[in-house]
Amino acid sequence: MRAVLPLLCAAFWLLPPICRAACLTVFSLFTEKFHFESWMVQHKKTYSSGEYNHRLQTFVSNWRKINAHNSRNRTFEMALNQFSDMSFAEFKRKYLWSEPQNCSATKSNYLRGTGPYPPSVDWRKKGNFVSPVKNQGGCGSCWTFSTTGALESAVAIASGKMLSLAEQQLVDCAKDFNNHGCQGGLPSQAFEYILYNKGIMGEDAYPYQGKDGTCKFQPEKAIAFVKDVANITIYDEEAMVEAVALYNPVSFAFEVTDDFLLYRRGVYSSTSCHKTPDKVNHAVLAVGYGEERGTPYWIVKNSWGPQWGMNGYFLIERGKNMCGLAACASYPIPLV
Repeated sequence: MRAVLPLLCAAFWLLPPICRAACLTVFSLFTEKFHFESWMVQHKKTYSSGEYNHRLQTFVSNWRKINAHNSRNRTFEMALNQFSDMSFAEFKRKYLWSEPQNCSATKSNYLRGTGPYPPSVDWRKKGNFVSPVKNQGGCGSCWTFSTTGALESAVAIASGKMLSLAEQQLVDCAKDFNNHGCQGGLPSQAFEYILYNKGIMGEDAYPYQGKDGTCKFQPEKAIAFVKDVANITIYDEEAMVEAVALYNPVSFAFEVTDDFLLYRRGVYSSTSCHKTPDKVNHAVLAVGYGEERGTPYWIVKNSWGPQWGMNGYFLIERGKNMCGLAACASYPIPLV
């Protein structure tokens, strides 16, 4: 084969330019199809004959976008993942909020000090204070995972006991607090629900279904309780730093745009997202902060499974209200 390759290369360059271009196009399509089918095996994907070509085209579009981004962007890297056969429009319908959530309606009550604060914090390294990354599935229930993640951490920090709390209870039962199940909600409103509802059950007693259901809360099985809710002043990112440094991981919402779902590693930033409270569409949990090559960042726990991003986490630029992340931050004060 090694002896043949030089001959093939020489023959290729003897072809007319239009033929060389056609050959390269065929080779590129073959390569893209090979990568797509390898990706299908990796992610255990199967399609009907009618869907295959559509998914192939979407995958190729995303793959080209990834390659173009990685060739020019040095702050964060994109890569293929479980969402690579989906357009952003489809992803948005399935995984992000479809009901508008205006976090400016949340009343602020957090009063911060003047610092100074540690240059970096990571609650994952302080002890067993951050629960494992979970997966919301095809339901816009990220707000419930941000809520349970924050309360799980708060209880662990206060009592030393790590719990796994019931996101499905929030999906099914918290609608009177301006939440909308799989169509969206806010952690600040979910904390209020848990406070006035007098508790939330464990995930083992109220398993996650990833779809809207009827409320099945049993008060006698509640295992975590909220005494108060700390709502951080809108756009006060320094107060978020203080809260994460001194007290607890903090829930926040931000606007996901099309390059975020293919995030792999590095400090994410965007020039296309908005920074206002009416545009946020995804809730997550800040578990720490730091700085990389002069760029301050947040360490954030997502709810798209541990195979996404940096083992389920991502970094996002800090200090610029990136994508509205400082518009509606909050955390619970547990009753233990």
